[in-house]
Amino acid sequence: MNTDDDADSRVDELLAEMTLREKAAQLAGTFVGEVDRTQTLDDVEELVCDPGLGFATPFGFGGSPHTGSREVADIANRLQRAAVEETRLGIPLLLPVDTIHGHAYVQETTVFPHNLGLAATRDRDLLERVGRTTAREVAATGARLAYGPTCDVARDPRWGRTFETFGESPLLCGELAAAKSRGVHDADVDVATMAKHFPAYGEPERGEDTAPVDRSLSSLRRDFVRAFEPILETDLEGIMPSYNSINGEPSHGSAYWLTDVLRDELGFDGYVASDWGGVRMLHEDHRVADSMREAVRQSMAAGVDVHSLGGADHADHVVDLVESGDLPESVVDDSVRRVLELKEELGLFEDPYVDVDAVEDVLGTDANREVAIEAARESVTLLQNDDDLLPLDPDVDEVLVTGPNADALSHQVGGWSVSEDDDLTGISVRDGVESVVGDDTRVTYERGAGVDDPDDVEAAVAAAESADVAVVVLGENWYIHEFGMQEITGPTDRFPKRTQLSLPDAQRELLESVVATDTPTALVFVTGRPLATPWAKEHVPAILQAYYPGADGGQAVAEALFGEVNPSGKLPISVPKSTGHLPVRHNHLPNPAPIGADEHEPSYDPLWAFGHGLSYTDFEYRDLSLSAESAAPDGSVTVAVEVANVGDRAGDEVVQLFGRREYSSTVTPVRELVGFERVSLEAGEATTVEFDLSASAFAVFQPDGSRVVEPGTVTVACESLDVSLDVVSE
Repeated sequence: MNTDDDADSRVDELLAEMTLREKAAQLAGTFVGEVDRTQTLDDVEELVCDPGLGFATPFGFGGSPHTGSREVADIANRLQRAAVEETRLGIPLLLPVDTIHGHAYVQETTVFPHNLGLAATRDRDLLERVGRTTAREVAATGARLAYGPTCDVARDPRWGRTFETFGESPLLCGELAAAKSRGVHDADVDVATMAKHFPAYGEPERGEDTAPVDRSLSSLRRDFVRAFEPILETDLEGIMPSYNSINGEPSHGSAYWLTDVLRDELGFDGYVASDWGGVRMLHEDHRVADSMREAVRQSMAAGVDVHSLGGADHADHVVDLVESGDLPESVVDDSVRRVLELKEELGLFEDPYVDVDAVEDVLGTDANREVAIEAARESVTLLQNDDDLLPLDPDVDEVLVTGPNADALSHQVGGWSVSEDDDLTGISVRDGVESVVGDDTRVTYERGAGVDDPDDVEAAVAAAESADVAVVVLGENWYIHEFGMQEITGPTDRFPKRTQLSLPDAQRELLESVVATDTPTALVFVTGRPLATPWAKEHVPAILQAYYPGADGGQAVAEALFGEVNPSGKLPISVPKSTGHLPVRHNHLPNPAPIGADEHEPSYDPLWAFGHGLSYTDFEYRDLSLSAESAAPDGSVTVAVEVANVGDRAGDEVVQLFGRREYSSTVTPVRELVGFERVSLEAGEATTVEFDLSASAFAVFQPDGSRVVEPGTVTVACESLDVSLDVVSE
């Protein structure tokens, strides 16, 4: 990014010359398309010229009609010309886009697995490559701000945004979000990142998106805020607050979270942008502001710099607030300085334009798509493999591929991307199977069921009866937020929905009918959330979790099914047996059993546990050790464990380190993930994996939210091995 010595002076000069209205306009953004109203490109061009908005999203989100790769680059240049050539000061625009799993709202881009799948890889280096690839494709279209990475911790799998997260572990979420951000910043282009949604979003009441998160300060700090800390060390440019309220206070209006904690305590010095409707919701939904004017005042006083969809109305409110004395102009100046400094760092003042003729040479290249396929390969998680049904023989006579997600690219990519199959380029599971089987193998396809609608199950059964093996691909379709939009997913009472984690009747009937033919059956889940499927675990011999594997993810699934790839993913989230078992988390807090432990069902009784994932080879763990028996509260030790591939084929293994405190001044989780490393081992090969484990990993969170590394014994575990470490006072 641009770090010229004159950058500060340019910002100072602009601030000194700007009128109050010009300043206010720099703190507002707008969109092209449909959100709560419809705006055309002409409408937005007018707003860029007057009052001179600082941000615009003309593409790269679900409401925009513009998705063509060359088209969006032309639009970016058109709006930049308006900002630079048609306004008094010529301040360029900043164009943000959604990048949950690539620049996926634009056609011909690389669509990666969603974050929940990426979390299954436990591969920091891979996440950096995903970030670099995404940054290059974003910049090629003229956008310069990536909405993401997501730092939310998914503590309720009913939540419709679970798939956007890296799972249920604060450590895993924090480490992988930071890796993705590092990748964006390491790219050979200048693109900014925006972590979201601060400070706590992933455990809403009822599992309903944007519902309140009412939790103790110790829980908020331990289970949510921790996940944001690693990304703050990656030169992060932006933070987006969460839509919800926290202990009665909406995030967008909270000076405690956005100023006291984020800026003063955690040291964040970038800019804070509202989630799109976050400021408006203070007035219309949370009802803590009796007007939009008051909502703007509250948000800016709390620490929100930019109202992402504020438009000209936001600029008007800011001007009125300052002129009436209800908002100090110094607050506005601080926010404008952050915005101008970011535009300077991104090089927008030197060259805000993009080479339209080069776009097609950058988007969706073979090299970029190979990164996405590799990510999908590493993410595929083998949940069970009774009697070693997998890998399947690629030279069998006939394979049936069936299910609503077997040949539907939009279902496979998931939400936050173009939603029509005709607008997507990729490889479905059906395509992938056809590509990996032998030349003489016949692949039969019958849909058999819709996501929540019956189809010709009889045809699928007939095909299963004649096939040697059946691959059933079930799960969820494309959705965002609270399982919308209805024109894509159907009415709100239809699956997928937050009140249902089990398979709908149509999919279950298909699965049960195919299994009843006694044809060996492998089940593949293409889904955004962990589904509660105890019948499948009991009756289906082989089950793969593919998450939302991205546009080319069908190739990775097929390669895993037929043995070209050895599955190595590990669950980033616990899979419940039913919604009645929720919450199901590996890092839950302990509780007493007043009438005896045998009178309680297990506190943690998942269908498949966090960290679970099988392989086609066998790994053995040996000799877990510590470099020292004790550590000071500010010290660390090296944890070492030998891992051996004792099977007959090469494979990757994710070595996961868990820890717990034996005793502490407040209640602490029964176990937590404290480290992970991914290794590749040939058959018969062994290696020693080392972790630098800080005593601070065992910090105890107090009722007031503060944390203390207390003296005492902690247990470190890896698979069936464990050792004790004494944390001692200096």
